[in-house]
Amino acid sequence: MLIQRTLAAGGRADVLLLTDGDDNPWPQRWLERRLVIGAEARARWGRRRRGEVTAALARLGVGADHLHALGWHDMEVTTQLRQHHAEAVASVRRVLDRVRPTLVVIPDLGDAHPDHGSAHVLARLALAAAGSMADVLTYMVHGTERSAPEDLLVPDLDPERQATKVCAVLEHATQMALSRKRLLRVASRPERFDRPAPAPVTGALRLPWRPGPLVRARLRVVLADGNGVLVWPWRKAPLERVGGEWILPLRDVPGPAFAKLTADLSTPWIYDHYGWAGQDPEPVGLVARPVG
Repeated sequence: MLIQRTLAAGGRADVLLLTDGDDNPWPQRWLERRLVIGAEARARWGRRRRGEVTAALARLGVGADHLHALGWHDMEVTTQLRQHHAEAVASVRRVLDRVRPTLVVIPDLGDAHPDHGSAHVLARLALAAAGSMADVLTYMVHGTERSAPEDLLVPDLDPERQATKVCAVLEHATQMALSRKRLLRVASRPERFDRPAPAPVTGALRLPWRPGPLVRARLRVVLADGNGVLVWPWRKAPLERVGGEWILPLRDVPGPAFAKLTADLSTPWIYDHYGWAGQDPEPVGLVARPVG
């Protein structure tokens, strides 16, 4: 509905699509009546899902030339950030430089889907690299917003635009196969947006996580900032213990910095247990606060 309202006011809407959603095996198995999904089948499914995005945007009045698709693999946004930091940030920045947005809407940092949280980090790093002064709003898909419900932004309750939005969601036929009720329930509720807390630029972070000794043996600490990404096994990370909290020093680098815990394990459970941390003077959930 925010897209429709923007267009109705004479604005322009561009959509950056990081992945084509190609790693979506159960709907693909159901619709294609297959058990084994190889690389070719995944690529075909990704093309189909990108076509659905294009059709959905057309319903909202957004032309195909306003869709900027990077074609990364589903579930690999964190990999792009960690292993190809400069290229990944540059890819997002090129779109920002091209469209010069005044408002950027990105997934919430605390979203438990790993692609969503890492998309937030990438966008914030690219915005800083571009020197963008765009206003930033966040939306939550998997999780609870940081702000109280009364502090969230609900820009539109127009029933006609709501109906158009539902029609756009129905264009995603591959997702309707197994998740129709859930997706329509989400699409039918009012859109809610939060504002990201400022990410730290210097100093250190009090991390919000307190993993036990056995878990720490498997964990890695990831630090992403304007200079790139550093990854340490927990035992080698430059962490300090203060009371019951762990503190991670940050590099003296202009722009935002973000920290993440990960076990780097391949499991059927796709959602992040720890996720990313940024800055918040009154931390809630997975968001850390600055030291000092």
